[in-house]
Amino acid sequence: MTTEPPLRAAIVPVTPLQQNCSLIWCTQTMRGAFVDAGGDLPRLKAAAAQVGVTIERLLVTHGHIDHCGGTAILAKELGVPIEGPHAEDRFWIDRLADDGRKYGIAGTPFEPDRWLEDGDRVTVGALVLDVYHCPGHTPGHVVFHHAPSQLAIVGDVLFQGSIGRTDFPRGNHQDLLDAITTKLWPLGDATAFICGHGPMSSFGHERKSNPFVADAVLERGRASPNTSGPG
Repeated sequence: MTTEPPLRAAIVPVTPLQQNCSLIWCTQTMRGAFVDAGGDLPRLKAAAAQVGVTIERLLVTHGHIDHCGGTAILAKELGVPIEGPHAEDRFWIDRLADDGRKYGIAGTPFEPDRWLEDGDRVTVGALVLDVYHCPGHTPGHVVFHHAPSQLAIVGDVLFQGSIGRTDFPRGNHQDLLDAITTKLWPLGDATAFICGHGPMSSFGHERKSNPFVADAVLERGRASPNTSGPG
């Protein structure tokens, strides 16, 4: 007899930028959340209906158009609150409509029901996720971590084999490296993560092989001053 895990997750790529929107849900209550509802809202609603999940909130890692362009509309349609990102990303959210026209993605600015700070917690059903403020890709980027499941949703901070770009307004390469090494690595090598684009990985795998933040690379001081990550 197998025991149902407390958290389940499904990845739904959205927008022409193929951003990984995460559908996460509590198996005890079948209540869930979308993390980074960037667009393609009918596809997202169909994904929740397919697994029988009732969406109770929308979570946002950061303010880029592909990650939250559709969040305001979906929140209104579902009648649910928005939580995240950190308030330092307000300027990104304020320009969603302009950025949407630039990238061909519908974007609607919004005011979250709750801006998130480092050390905050968010609930999804009976689940409790820890919030880590991880600036660098954007100044207000946050990461969600469910410790019992050893799962993190990291947005565009870290990818399989890469890290987030830091050439956007208020990006900072050193801040990004510091966030990865001081906030994410302590969560443990066994922690798997869903990133904003591309396949999942684990912190342990990236510490061994990532050309930007592997332990050996950082020890040699060879991390590039600029990056070309996918997000």
